[in-house]
Amino acid sequence: MTRISVKVDGTVYQDEVEPRLLLIHYLRDRLGLTGTPIGCDTSNCGACTVDLDGASVKSCSVLAVQADGGEVTTVEGLATDGEWTGLQRAFHERHALQCGYCTPGMLMAARDLLRENPHPTPDEVRHALEGNLCRCTGYQNIVRAVLAAAETAGQGAAT
Repeated sequence: MTRISVKVDGTVYQDEVEPRLLLIHYLRDRLGLTGTPIGCDTSNCGACTVDLDGASVKSCSVLAVQADGGEVTTVEGLATDGEWTGLQRAFHERHALQCGYCTPGMLMAARDLLRENPHPTPDEVRHALEGNLCRCTGYQNIVRAVLAAAETAGQGAAT
């Protein structure tokens, strides 16, 4: 067992974990944060994307011990006091989800994009999200939602 200390969605957790425990299993099974789904277990679908120290990572390909000393934000950590971010509102308003399975990963990857590039083009949005698969939407509304969130953020609303 290995001792880790990791800040997740603003709360610091100190735990003993098996060195081979994946971050996705730590978040879901140990911490009960089930908003991040297990998709493919091979890092192909992106459903399990979370933010680790300021960058999007697929939590099925990161060990919990690799997050030791770091800060993780999950989809549950996006809203503040029950208030959705501009990005979450844009996904809802633009119907950028159907079954919702890919939505947590899409939101996290889009959030990462908008931090790095607050005014992306449609092609830049598509490129940033190409590691996240959706079987329902055809992606058009997802791209529209990200662009709408970028526009709203430019007017002073937080993403």
